[in-house]
Formats: sequence, structure tokens, C-alpha cells
Amino acid sequence: MSLIFEPITLDKQKQYSEYFSMCSQKTSDYSFVNLWGWAEEYGLTWAWSDKLVWIKQTVPEKLYWAPVGLWQGVDWRRCFDEHFTTNTIFSRIPESLLQIWKDTVSPLITIEESRGDWDYLYSVNDLIELKGKRFHKKKNLLNQFKKNYDFEYVPFGTDMIHKAMQMQEDWCVWRDCESSEVLTAENRAISRILSKWETLQVLTGAAIIVDQQMVAYTIAEGFTKDTLVIHFEKGNQDYKGVYQAINQMFLEHSGNEFEWVNREQDLDNQGLRKAKLSYNPVDFLKKYRVILNGA
Repeated sequence: MSLIFEPITLDKQKQYSEYFSMCSQKTSDYSFVNLWGWAEEYGLTWAWSDKLVWIKQTVPEKLYWAPVGLWQGVDWRRCFDEHFTTNTIFSRIPESLLQIWKDTVSPLITIEESRGDWDYLYSVNDLIELKGKRFHKKKNLLNQFKKNYDFEYVPFGTDMIHKAMQMQEDWCVWRDCESSEVLTAENRAISRILSKWETLQVLTGAAIIVDQQMVAYTIAEGFTKDTLVIHFEKGNQDYKGVYQAINQMFLEHSGNEFEWVNREQDLDNQGLRKAKLSYNPVDFLKKYRVILNGA
């Protein structure tokens, strides 16, 4: 039976989450929030079968993401033979699924490392306490922020949406989003997600207010029992230490029940990579690009 791809819609959020819960390794790309929020930017659609949800990308190139569901027990050779042709590309393949493919269809695949897609994992406790030399600069900037500004930390709710959207518009002016396709796409995804805050039931977040103006916000999701994922984090850099403040305060107030925080990928952006490494990740969720060789 052929795969029939259709738009990613909010009404299947719950059904998708049930399939996703069966994946033996959960990476940030496959959160429903990410799939739906970025669907227009990547041209994402999905197709449903008994055991798996297949995801197709059409922008900027046509390829497939990892199928979502119970990976064990699938006849992968049959799946590939039925639905895909030689030279089909699969992207963002989590390491544990790759291992299953290596064990079952190794001659059919060529594997390429995809460093820019790796998720960064951090210890929540490390990023709350900011102890020792590794975090000295972060702790210093946090303390400067606390000392220099009369701020209010507030949990994110529907009353915050308008202010966050306004701050996001301002942020795009500061960062000249119009000159960057990546930032423009991210801005559209953020607006899409904020506009459906109440429908996307898994979301949480917080903001920092100074002089009645939002100067930072973060949008997150309780991803697994022990892991929180940060989807977006924005700050007004006129306020020194604002990023360190929203990062630490949110985890202290709303993330302390989790052991790990996933801060997603760097997409091979060297500035972003440097920033993510500066927080001393404890591990990575590695992902790979896989090309079908054919039988």
C-alpha cells in the first residue's frame, strides 16, 4: 500500500504523540510542536501507516525524516522496497534507529554524520547552580543582571503572548531578520507556535519583565519524564546578562523536576555552536543522514 502524505494538522496532535511515545530514542526534531511549527518552512507532510508515521520534507530539498513509532519489529527491508527508491535520502536519523537499520539492512544504506543536527544535552542542576570555573563567566553575568535591573520573573501564559510577539518583532529588528533566511523562518515558526499556545497543550515557558517591558522569554516543553526541551529563547541584549538570567531562572523555577535539558541543534551555525558549547553539554543525541543504495 502506498504512503499518502498529507498536511501536518493540529487535530492529530494526540495521535502523533502516542506514536512518538513508542520511539526508543526521542530527539527534539520529532516533538509535535517542532513538526507543526516548522512544517511550512520545511514543506513537511506526514503519512500514517499501522506502525509508523512517515515524515517528508520538500524544502529546500526533497528527503524523508526518521519514521516515528515502534521501530523494533518492523520489516525494514520490506518497507524500503515498497515505499522508496534507490538514492532516497533520510535525514535526522537518531542513533538508536540507525543501529536497528545497521543490524537489519546494512547493505542497503550509506551513512553520513550530520553534526549540525545533534541535540545538545545539559544537566539541569549544572545550569541552575552554575558552579565552578566552567560556569564562572555565566554566573558573573547572571549576578550582574540581578544587581543592575529591577526585574520580575513571570511564568508564561496566555496573557504573555502579545508581549512576546511584540518583543519577537523588536528582536527581529535588532538582529535584522530580513537579511537572514534562517532567522526569518524561525520568526515565522515562533509566531505560528505562539498563536496556538492554548492548543499546543504541552508548552510551558517564562519571561523577564523590566520597567513593564518584556526583555526575555523562553518557550519549552516537558519532553520525557527526565528531559525538558527548550524550543526558543530570546533576550534583549541591551540588558547585560539577560540570556544567562532567563536560562538559569526558568530552570530553577520550572525545570528543577527534570534531570536533563535538551537545547536542540546548532544547524552548523558556528556562532550558535560556540554558544551551546559554552554551557558545557554533558552529552549529545547524535543524528545521521542515510542514503538508500538499493538491493
